[in-house]
Amino acid sequence: MTTASNDKAATLLSLHSGPGFVLPNAWDAGSARVLEQVGFPAIATTSAGIAWSLGLPDGGLVDRETMLEHIGRIVAAVDVPVTADLEAGYGDTADDVGETVGRAAALGAVGANIEDARSDGLYEIEEAVDRIVAARAAAPRATFVLNARTDTYLAGADEDAFDQTVARAIRYVEAGADCVFVPGVVEEDTIRRLAEAIPAPLNVVAGLASTTPAHTLFSLGVKRVSLGGSLARASMSLLERAGRELIDSGTLGFLDGAISYSDLQRRFGP
Repeated sequence: MTTASNDKAATLLSLHSGPGFVLPNAWDAGSARVLEQVGFPAIATTSAGIAWSLGLPDGGLVDRETMLEHIGRIVAAVDVPVTADLEAGYGDTADDVGETVGRAAALGAVGANIEDARSDGLYEIEEAVDRIVAARAAAPRATFVLNARTDTYLAGADEDAFDQTVARAIRYVEAGADCVFVPGVVEEDTIRRLAEAIPAPLNVVAGLASTTPAHTLFSLGVKRVSLGGSLARASMSLLERAGRELIDSGTLGFLDGAISYSDLQRRFGP
């Protein structure tokens, strides 16, 4: 781990101590460059956006080698800290998770999400904790920001979803997580209660099940607002609308306000 990477990790971690920050998710090197140029202090990857860019659905169909290849390209394209969406860690065992995290760190990523769910539901809590322990061992705290994601709300947990979420979050923080990610929660009062009960910075996702503005989420105690695949979805939506316009009328209205060729050349130049 280089001094530059350590500095980037420290920068990313420090953002969690402020009033709150928005973390946009890039799906390739070009989208990462644009987001950096807009002025974001850090960038995340999106496994969903990367999958869609490959013509695949989200949900673990992209193998570890391919995902790491795309993460490496994003990291290499920007100077700001990059945290990687590593889904559930790409492996059946805790050792597999540790290897995945170690390889992401070797590529220059200075943080990652690790989920506690697979296709058939949540991992048992002890197994999920072991996976966080392995991730932390592979990337020490001073060099890597570990974001433990719990899918209690996405998995359709029953009425005690709040208690399950807090219980898992506490165990993950004890296992070495720096922050906790709870996607799928939308009720403002629940978000506030989670922020108060979880002993680490809370990360939620905007644009998935809720369009609550970031400033409102910050007022509820959220420290980190991710976009997940929302920016990639918006880009795909624009592409679809442009294609429909061309088929239906042959007009080029979709270019209104578009970045010019020369401007993109300049932005992506040396």
